[in-house]
Amino acid sequence: MALAFCTTFLLQAVLCVEAFAPIIPSSPILASSRLGSSSAISSTSSDDINIIPTSSVSRRSALYGLVAGISISPALFLAAPPANARLEGVNKPELLPSTPGQNIIQVEKFLTKGQEKRMSDLLTKLEADTGYRVRVLCQAYPRTPGLAIRDYWDLGKEGQKDDKYIVLVVDEFGGKGNVLNFNVGEGVKFALPNVFWTRLTSKYGTTFYVKENGIDLAITNAIEAIVTCLRSEDQYCVNVPDEGVSLRSLGM
Repeated sequence: MALAFCTTFLLQAVLCVEAFAPIIPSSPILASSRLGSSSAISSTSSDDINIIPTSSVSRRSALYGLVAGISISPALFLAAPPANARLEGVNKPELLPSTPGQNIIQVEKFLTKGQEKRMSDLLTKLEADTGYRVRVLCQAYPRTPGLAIRDYWDLGKEGQKDDKYIVLVVDEFGGKGNVLNFNVGEGVKFALPNVFWTRLTSKYGTTFYVKENGIDLAITNAIEAIVTCLRSEDQYCVNVPDEGVSLRSLGM
């Protein structure tokens, strides 16, 4: 049911823009182009992206933005617009880091330097040990690299076979939407099915959680939950692990 609902709106959005689209977003985020066939949450064609809004904004409004980020390519992220507003695609390579290969891009500084380094080290080790690539983009639409992110991270390109990737796009949407938005490759959907992402965003991405704990903790806890699941013996999760996971479970 969720797939069908999401697919209908996403197809409309794909016609609007090209960029990296989140899979489990809260409100409009990225516009998309071809980032792969991320169908961990919803599914469209192999050229489109799947998005599932989980915000306080109306589903139609959220899907317009999200949707403005559907197909899968880099991240063009859209802010939460009026119910019938059309979001515009973004392509700003000048907002990318000068250093190549960064796991985390902070156009908006949601994490401290220490938090960013620890998280980046965690993701680098996860990729080396398991092959799963997890990337994080902190933005405030329209301040986002947009399409330029696709080439920078080399993810979601047409014909690309490496689909074991997860892209987390963090955007506060003016305090009106879920801050955690995910774009998940086909190679991840069996390890972390749709219900996992819905529960993860509902647990850490809500405006209430962010207000009470801070957006940095929302990002950190979400990433640690993902890493813990991908490093578990079964490499499978439906439920979100409890907070305060051990360093060993994170591969440290």
